Amino acid sequence: MTTDKKQYLKPEIVSKLKGMELRARMVVEGFIAGLHKSPYHGFSVEFAEHRQYMPGDNIRDVDWKVFAKSDRYYIKQYEEETNLKSYLLLDCSLSMAYQSGDRIRKIDYARLLSGALAYMMLRQRDAVGLVTFDEDMRKYIPPRSKSGHLNVLLNELAEQEPSNTTNISSTLHTMAERIKRRGLVIIMSDLLDDADAIISGLKHFRYNRHEIVLFHILDPRERDFAFPREALFKDMETGEEITTLPHQIKSEYTIQVKAFSEKVSSACRQANIDYHPIDTNMPFDKALYAFLSKRERLY
Repeated sequence: MTTDKKQYLKPEIVSKLKGMELRARMVVEGFIAGLHKSPYHGFSVEFAEHRQYMPGDNIRDVDWKVFAKSDRYYIKQYEEETNLKSYLLLDCSLSMAYQSGDRIRKIDYARLLSGALAYMMLRQRDAVGLVTFDEDMRKYIPPRSKSGHLNVLLNELAEQEPSNTTNISSTLHTMAERIKRRGLVIIMSDLLDDADAIISGLKHFRYNRHEIVLFHILDPRERDFAFPREALFKDMETGEEITTLPHQIKSEYTIQVKAFSEKVSSACRQANIDYHPIDTNMPFDKALYAFLSKRERLY
């Protein structure tokens, strides 16, 4: 990937593009253009079986080797056609509105990453749905694989603004009960909630044999607490305020944040959940490549 392309994929630059569809498309196309050996082929497209060609099927899916042997047209049928559906779960609680300096807000990073993944999956005919939530579920859009479904998802993503408090585990349990068939569940959240409750919700999905990808999105200052002077800190969800000298509490704060992240990460490893910690200054190509290349190694 060239330096210019990497510069272009900086979150604060991508976020300034107009239109959710344009931004999602540019992230994906820029990402693919920079790959040497692309892992861009594996969400739920594991080969399953053949079926006879039917009018309207894409001719690109014809297995020509089988045709050469049998003189009959057969289509390669993939897991996404027979088994797996994908769900994007987007945290829209008020804490997701945080940004430090001129960085992108967590909610905007999550929306852009969600849009890019939806774009990629629908381009390869995966069925994708969307769930937005804060303290309750806001919106549920069932998975579809038709091309026009992309606009439905992107329009909904564009309309979402953070509000209310967080109750991640409630949404996880609700969706785990609602999704009856095995699926791929991709969660975008800052996880600013009770760790044990979150882990319980994640394990509910795994109990039902869903595959889970968890993007833990934080602003860099939320990890390192590198504030230079006395400051007033306000809880974006409760309004509670505290004035302090950051250097006096930085050590204990970073210990607590690290312990929280390690607890979630460890629980995810034990439950075979794909955990991705992300800072909002991470270029989108790096986030996408880490996700896709790991899936390629696993599948």
